[in-house]
Amino acid sequence: MSEKPVKPLKIALIGNPNSGKSTVFNQLTGLRQKTGNFPGVTVDLKEGNIRLSNGEEAVIIDFPGTYSVYPTSSDEKLVAAVLANPADAFFPDVIVYVADVTNLEKHLLLLTQLLDLGMPVILALNMSDTADTMGIKVNVSKISDEFDVPVVLVSGRTGSNINKLTAEIEKLLKNPVTWKKRPIYRLNETEKQVAETVCLNLDVDNNYRALQLAHHHKWLPFLKDNERAVLATIVQTKDFQLLRSQVDETLDRYDRFTPIVQDTIQKPPLFPNTPTDRIDAILTNKWLGPIIFFAVMMLLFQAIFDWSEYPMTWIEDLFSGLNDVILTTFPTNWFTELLTDGVLAGLAGIMVFVPQIAILFLLVTILEEVGYMARVVFMFDKFMRRFGMNGRSVVALIGGSACAVPAIMSSRTIGNWKERLITILVTPFISCSARIPVYLVLIGLAVPKVKVFWFLSAQTLVFGAMYLLGVVAALASGWVMKRWFRKKETSFLAIELPVYRMPYWKNVWLTLWEKVSAFVLGAGKIILIVSIALWALSRFGPGTAIETARVEASIKADSLHLDSVHTKDYISQRELEASWAGQMGKFIEPAIRPLGYDWKIGIALLTSFAAREVFTGTLAVLYNMGSSESEINDRSDNAAKATLRDKLRREKFRDTGGPVYSLATALSLLVFYALAMQCMSTLAVVRRETGSWKWPTIQFFFMSGLAYLCAWVVYVLFS
Repeated sequence: MSEKPVKPLKIALIGNPNSGKSTVFNQLTGLRQKTGNFPGVTVDLKEGNIRLSNGEEAVIIDFPGTYSVYPTSSDEKLVAAVLANPADAFFPDVIVYVADVTNLEKHLLLLTQLLDLGMPVILALNMSDTADTMGIKVNVSKISDEFDVPVVLVSGRTGSNINKLTAEIEKLLKNPVTWKKRPIYRLNETEKQVAETVCLNLDVDNNYRALQLAHHHKWLPFLKDNERAVLATIVQTKDFQLLRSQVDETLDRYDRFTPIVQDTIQKPPLFPNTPTDRIDAILTNKWLGPIIFFAVMMLLFQAIFDWSEYPMTWIEDLFSGLNDVILTTFPTNWFTELLTDGVLAGLAGIMVFVPQIAILFLLVTILEEVGYMARVVFMFDKFMRRFGMNGRSVVALIGGSACAVPAIMSSRTIGNWKERLITILVTPFISCSARIPVYLVLIGLAVPKVKVFWFLSAQTLVFGAMYLLGVVAALASGWVMKRWFRKKETSFLAIELPVYRMPYWKNVWLTLWEKVSAFVLGAGKIILIVSIALWALSRFGPGTAIETARVEASIKADSLHLDSVHTKDYISQRELEASWAGQMGKFIEPAIRPLGYDWKIGIALLTSFAAREVFTGTLAVLYNMGSSESEINDRSDNAAKATLRDKLRREKFRDTGGPVYSLATALSLLVFYALAMQCMSTLAVVRRETGSWKWPTIQFFFMSGLAYLCAWVVYVLFS
């Protein structure tokens, strides 16, 4: 009989937002971590592995930041639900509670609640480096005595004392001692009766956990219907006032631990004008703040163009060389064509833009690390309320510049459902990293590379204008939805502004690696599948259509006196038009011709509704399958070696002879891709967050309809 597998030891990393919990997590795990979701919910799950001295591996779970066991958001509900249920798969063996030592009093509420739950806890006093700089003295041993828990003074930024923290974790795992002293919060008579009755009826062995079940019985997901009914009856018969109990408990806890903080933390006299205060006076100024923010964004966009030029060229040369190696090494057959015309062409069409995406992620991460992004949330709170959102919506909107999926999930911190729903619906308007390849190709076609304003190029200004268009569309849509949704709820923003500090580069590189690798793997998988499917659709067609097109093209090539190379390209072009892909493009061409698009653009539009970044990969595959007529007439060596952008410039309409990618068409495409909903993953996460297909359906048709209308207007204006 086989033995049951031993469950790995679980260590929970818990703390308030802005406690530096993630930096401690990175120090403990390094690159041995993965990101996913907690089962059944869309709350981020970050797990990492840590090897103990005895060779055993333990799992560290980085729980969402939370202020107390009385949740106000879905993130906090997840934490409260796990702590209330010892049978939960994520219920920890040991808790590492991370607290900001420079602001300890605000972080102790949740710690005392964990202790009253009877959890084995280690207190990690984080940001010791900042405390040293500020001249703060910490009596670690006295804090340990007062709370009867192991206490380690650490720095997640520098890694100071992380080894000590690991050693304390091992000790507590071997001997999981819990809070020995009497509970910090003493239940009043009503609370005591409620807790004892719950313990008796539901077989709970901790009074404070029993009290939590009574508080949260309406929503705790693990409760059975009969258990929920029992709890509701207890609350009603005992006349248990939930809100009053929570307020009384919070005040009582502060009364008990505030003197401890005053007795163990020595701070120097406060000066009214610290460096952070002086910087904030400028960066969060009512008038200067927004101007500085937009200036920072323009510098970021300029960097995307200036810093990525050489890496892009290297990647293009790499794929070109790889293509040549395959053509000279493998025999000429369908598999070689699949590799060169399908897989490599599609991947090259997106991988060449990884440098720009990496630069975007790098600079945004640095802004977050230094503490600037928290100021942006605070600065735009009042402004965002005019459009049905609040300052926390800015977090989602800025996050949308990377990817709408995690950005929409970050809206869980918005407690007001109306504001959260509006944020979810408008976030996809923000230009995400998947739009960058599309923007760069089209801007390179339509906009000259000249400086027009100091050191800013025309391409940078148009690139910034695309982001601005997305923001304006999001705000305008939010304004409309604010009047459409009739729920009248009030909300407030409570946010802790961290002191400005130099970025900790290990965290920056870990975050950059996580985001860029997620983009490359995510986009790469989609593009690989689409490229193979598109190659097949471009190679085969209905009946004898391709054979007929081949014969007719051969006759036409003879009449044009083309050489063998250009004859082959011309035949390939006609075969592409006759293929299934060509038929699809021709079918929708009448609907998109008013926007200035031809059938090849139509195919790219269809494939990119799965994911926007597929647009460039699709065009790369299509233009690799065969040359256009204008390229056939250009018999120079440069035409044979043309890049995708060069091929797009030479593409012409057969009936008019005019360029397909004119200024009007390129601008129309830019506007369409800036506004359209073209991401199945985003629609799926909207469905999960809202619990209905109603909202993603409305979102899809609204955004796509708006994109078509605006693209048509732009094409007409610039034609």
